[in-house]
Amino acid sequence: MESQIAEHTAQLPQVGEPRNPGMELDLDWALGVEANTSAIERRCATLPGRRSVKKNHQAAWLLKAITLIDLTTLSGDDTVGRVQRLCAKARQPVRADLMQALDMEPITTGAVCVYHDMIETAVAALDGTGIPVAAVSTGFPGGLSPFHLRLAEIEESVKAGAKEIDIVISRRHVLSGNWQALYDEMKAFREACGDAHVKAILATGELGTLRNVARASLICMMAGADFIKTSTGKESVNATLPVSLVMIRTIRDYHERTGYRVGYKPAGGISKAKDSLVYLSLIKEELGDRWLQPDLFRFGASSLLGDIERQLEHHVTGAYSAGYRHALA
Repeated sequence: MESQIAEHTAQLPQVGEPRNPGMELDLDWALGVEANTSAIERRCATLPGRRSVKKNHQAAWLLKAITLIDLTTLSGDDTVGRVQRLCAKARQPVRADLMQALDMEPITTGAVCVYHDMIETAVAALDGTGIPVAAVSTGFPGGLSPFHLRLAEIEESVKAGAKEIDIVISRRHVLSGNWQALYDEMKAFREACGDAHVKAILATGELGTLRNVARASLICMMAGADFIKTSTGKESVNATLPVSLVMIRTIRDYHERTGYRVGYKPAGGISKAKDSLVYLSLIKEELGDRWLQPDLFRFGASSLLGDIERQLEHHVTGAYSAGYRHALA
């Protein structure tokens, strides 16, 4: 089993893919994108039952999923202690006895994601590990604060040590079809990030249609997004398989047209180990193995890790343990 994920964990937590430099806005391309909703939904309805991995293979895929998690806490009652405990979990996401029983070397999560105020705490707690700190920014989750303040927030987070910035787009630009404004906004966010990688949160549950999701995805990539991300996790509808299929196919189209690979991050509502396996199989089928690396795929999640660890304990012992045995923070 170790050989099945060794090549992936050896890369952690380095970012290996060249940055997406973006391109000039191509409205002919963007507005030519359509989404066949009924066909997309039919394809996605078959996904959970099409691939089934068991025993050692399932354990290997679950360990792989852990290395792709942006372990996240975005609560109004976050404290220094909670973030420090979350970072300790990121450093050792699975109990040592389980890893020993699985004959696996230590792994880490892909990143830790926090609000700006907790960046310095997370950076200090992760010192020496190479695990990057991601910060949500630009008036997260609504993205409605004054534009100059959104840019300043990005700059302050980078200065504080965040290596990845999760920005939120202005949904109104998509809903009103103001694609130039969306492009200009995303490009400004990209420039403010400097050397930090930027993930564009589309808040897909608020964009109205899958066609809007496809067009917004493409335009954010044109403006230089290194990742496109489904949701803030605060909307009423977050990551779904149809939205994911649309977004990763625009990623594939962008790569075929430009030669640059852009990452994908589903976030919100992915809390079960079995769900992570479905998403991994979708990525493998649609984009290929190269996207099954932390520099091109992440889960935005917190409780997902607890359920994966619980499933790994079942694999080792044959019994399910109580959820409190796998606390995150």
